[in-house]
Amino acid sequence: MTDPVTRRGFGRGGLAAAAAVLPAAAMTGAAQAQGGTETAFDRIQRTKVLRIAALPGELPYFQKDITTGEWSGAAVDMAKDIAKVFDAKLEYLESTYGNSVLDLQTNKSDLAFALNPTAQRALSISFTHPMIIHPFGCLAKKGFNPVSWEDLNKPDIRIAVDLGSLHETAARRFAPKAQITGFKTRDDCILALQSGRVDADVLAAILGITAIAKNPQLGPYHLLGNPTVALPSCLGLRRDGDTRLPDVLNAWLDFNRGVGQIREWMINGMKMVGARQEDIPEQLSF
Repeated sequence: MTDPVTRRGFGRGGLAAAAAVLPAAAMTGAAQAQGGTETAFDRIQRTKVLRIAALPGELPYFQKDITTGEWSGAAVDMAKDIAKVFDAKLEYLESTYGNSVLDLQTNKSDLAFALNPTAQRALSISFTHPMIIHPFGCLAKKGFNPVSWEDLNKPDIRIAVDLGSLHETAARRFAPKAQITGFKTRDDCILALQSGRVDADVLAAILGITAIAKNPQLGPYHLLGNPTVALPSCLGLRRDGDTRLPDVLNAWLDFNRGVGQIREWMINGMKMVGARQEDIPEQLSF
């Protein structure tokens, strides 16, 4: 658990001071985007508004109360903390994972959360340091407790994956000897596991823990090692030629990951789905 007093004094105060000094120290050319458009950093400083892409129903990151219009979730908690660095208020733009990239390009938002930094996306937007490193594992039939990919990599083990996903890519690479069956959706994979047609369902950690929250009989979730398979999830931002905003965000991310605050926000977000503390592996550090 992070000491809130220590963190508030060292983290927010230090980063806020850095944000305040940067405009005076930065070169004029760096403060302007190509073509003379106002940069995201300058706009946030001028308006004191931080615009984020918000995704309804995407817990643990986002949830919108349809009655009050209030937003909550792990990404909302993070965005509120980032806004405090700039002494800014949050503005939410309802979006989707796919549209959030376009929203950044068209200057409708300043930040998008929980994006995998693919090379294709990097042609259009910039990415921060990792927000989390999202590890892979599996749900398994009762009595089967795999701890490594080698436990799955056997001819008599039947594995379910959703077709075309990174789950399928990982299973075929690290458990090629197993009987791998592709299903159209993740729900189809879970049904196959429940009916005994497969022995394991490969899933990224957040998806696996969320599935258990909806159906505790599926648990526990098994993180797989040797090797650890994990992908970064980052913040996306508009590429405008100014390094000040990514510099501040990277400092914020490195600090909050280092002190365990991002893990705490993520776990709180998973609990909003109904996940129990005992369903979250202790070694899940993000």
